[in-house]
Amino acid sequence: MFSNRYRLNELLVFFYRLLLAFVFYFAARALFYIYNSDLLHVDSLGQFLTLAYHGITFDRMAIFYVNSLFVLMSILPLIVQTTKRYQKVLFWVYFIPNLLAYATNFIDFIYYRFIYARTTIAVLDSLEHESNKGTLMWNFFTAYYHVFLWFLGLSILWVFLYKKVQFKKRILIEDKKAYWISSVIIFVAVAVGFVAGVRGDLKKTTRPLNIIDANRYVQKPEHADIILNTPFAILRTIGKTSFKKINLLDDQQLDQHISSVKLYTNNEPSTPNIVLFILESFSREYVGAFNQDQNIDNFVSYTPFVDSLSKQSLIFPNAFANGYKSIHGMSSVIAGIPSFKDAFTSSPFPKQKIESLVSTLQSKGYDTSFFHGAPNGSMGFLGFANILGYDNYYGMTEFNNSDQFDGTWGIWDEPFFEYMAEVLSEKQEPFFATLFSVSSHEPFNVPDKYQGRFNKGNQQIHQTIGYTDYALKEFFENNKDKPWFNNTIFIITADHTNQVDYPEYLKAVNRSAVPILIYSPNKDVANLVGVNKDLAQQIDIYPTILDIIGYDKPFRSWGRSLINDTIVEPFTINYIFNEYTFQQGDYICRFDGNKITGIYAIEDKALENNLIETESENPEIQQIILNTKAFVQDYFQKIIDKELD
Repeated sequence: MFSNRYRLNELLVFFYRLLLAFVFYFAARALFYIYNSDLLHVDSLGQFLTLAYHGITFDRMAIFYVNSLFVLMSILPLIVQTTKRYQKVLFWVYFIPNLLAYATNFIDFIYYRFIYARTTIAVLDSLEHESNKGTLMWNFFTAYYHVFLWFLGLSILWVFLYKKVQFKKRILIEDKKAYWISSVIIFVAVAVGFVAGVRGDLKKTTRPLNIIDANRYVQKPEHADIILNTPFAILRTIGKTSFKKINLLDDQQLDQHISSVKLYTNNEPSTPNIVLFILESFSREYVGAFNQDQNIDNFVSYTPFVDSLSKQSLIFPNAFANGYKSIHGMSSVIAGIPSFKDAFTSSPFPKQKIESLVSTLQSKGYDTSFFHGAPNGSMGFLGFANILGYDNYYGMTEFNNSDQFDGTWGIWDEPFFEYMAEVLSEKQEPFFATLFSVSSHEPFNVPDKYQGRFNKGNQQIHQTIGYTDYALKEFFENNKDKPWFNNTIFIITADHTNQVDYPEYLKAVNRSAVPILIYSPNKDVANLVGVNKDLAQQIDIYPTILDIIGYDKPFRSWGRSLINDTIVEPFTINYIFNEYTFQQGDYICRFDGNKITGIYAIEDKALENNLIETESENPEIQQIILNTKAFVQDYFQKIIDKELD
C-alpha cells in the first residue's frame, strides 16, 4: 500500500538536488573572489560570507530559472517518477542546463579582470562578430586551463553527490485517491514557492530583481559583483535593453544643465590631415608621461616612445574611457556617443543618421578611412564604420598577407601600422584615418623575432604594450619625411583599460583611466604642447578636433573641446559597477537611473566615503546631480528619438 513516507522521501530528494546547486554556486563565488581578490577588496572572511549570504537571493533566481523543466518534471503527479528510466531522463534534464549555466561563472574568473563586471548577454552577443570563435575558445582553454580543471572537478563532484542520494523504491499504490490528493497539494505548494523564488515574493508591487539590485547590499560598488552570479546576469539581460527614456527634468531644466550642440569660433578654418590611433587596452597606467604626479612607488613605464612623444604634444593625464569594451571606444571617440549598461551599437538604435567626425570632416572634403588589422567584421567595427559612412575600410582582407597574422586576432601592429602609412601616402589630402590596433590583447603575445625584447613587467599585457609602443615608434620614424606627415594632427588614445598592476588603478573610478595625446609636427598647423590636468574623456576628442580645425558649423556633441571650451565645465561620465558615474568639479556623483546613490570627493576614486547624507545641500553637489540626470535623460532621448544628426 502507499505510504506517506515515500512521498516525503521524494520531496527530500528533490530539495536535496536543488540544494546541491546552491552549494556549488557558493563554491564558484568563492573561486571568483580568489581569482579577483585584488580587484574586489574584501576586508575579512565575515564580510565575504555576508556578501555570499546576500548572493543566495540571486543564486536562487538563477537556479530556479535554469531548473524550470527539472522542477516541473519532479513535481508532476506521475506514478512513474521514481522508475529507473524516468530518473535517467531527469538526470540529464538536471545536469545539461545546470552545467551550461554553471560554466559561465568560470568564464568570469578571468574575463572579470577585463570588463570589471559580470558577463551579460551583451558581452556574449559581441562574439557574433568574430569569425575565429574556435581559436579564441582554444586560446582561453590553453591559457587558463586551471579554470577548466576547476569546472571539471566541481562538476564531477556535483554528479557524484547527486547520485549519492536516490529515491526509495516505491511499493504498490493501493490508495490512489490519497496519492493524487497529496500529489496535487505538493504540486501547488512547490509551484507557488517556485514563482515566489523567481520573483522574490508574491506581492504585485515587487518587480523581479535585476543586476542593479545587488548594489543595495554593499558599501563598495565592486562587492555587488560578489553578490551576483554570471548565469543571473546573463538571464536577466536576455531580450532586455537599458535604452529607455527617463523623465526626471522638465525641458527648461534640461536646457540649463546639458549642452548637446556645440559651435567653436576660436580658430580659423583649416584642413590638416587627421590620424587617430585607438590603441587596444592601452591603459593610462602603462604610460610614464601620464603618471608624473601619481606618486606611485617603483612605477615602471612600458611606453618609451609615447613618453618621448608626450614632451612634444598636448597630453591629458586625467582622462577616462566612456565604456569598457572595444566597440564602446569606437562610438565614444569617433561619434561622441558613450555606452553605459549596454553598448549603443548593440541597442536597437545605431542604424540611424549619426553626425560624427566622419560626417563633419567629409563635409569639408576629407577622405575618410578606418583601419583594423583583424578579420573584416571583427568587433562589429565594419558594421558601425558603414553606419558612420567611412569612405574606406581596410582590414585583414585588404592587407592580404597571412604571414603577418598573429594567430588569434589579426595582423601584428607593426606591419599593419606601416600598411596604413602606405595607403595614406597614396591618398589625396586632406584625409581622416582611424586605426584600431590589435596586438595589445589577450593572449598577449609578441612576434617571435621580438621575444625577450620588451619588458614583461608584472602583468601579461606589459610586453604587448611595449610592442605596440614600438610599432608607433616605427610608424612615426619611418614616415616623418613623407609629404603628408607634416600637415597632420595625430591623436592617440585607448579603447578601454585592461590588467592592473598598481593599487592606484585598482580604485573603482581609475579602472577606466586612459591616455589622450594630441600631436602635430608642424606648430603652424596647431600649437599643441603641454599638460592639461582637467578632467577629459573619450567623447571630448570629437569636438576637440573640430575646434582645432576651425569647423564653422554647429554640430551635435555631448563632449566638450579640451582646448577652448569655457562654457561647459570639465566632466566625465561612464558606467561603473552598474551605476552611472559622473565626475565634475570637486565631486563624483553615482546615479542608478532613478535616484542618486552616492556623492564622493573627487579624490575618492575608490568610492569609499559616501557623502550623500552630510553634503546633500551643498550647491555644487546639487548642480552636479542635475547635470548627471540631464546627461542621462538627454542621452536616451536623443538616441531613441533618432536625433543624433
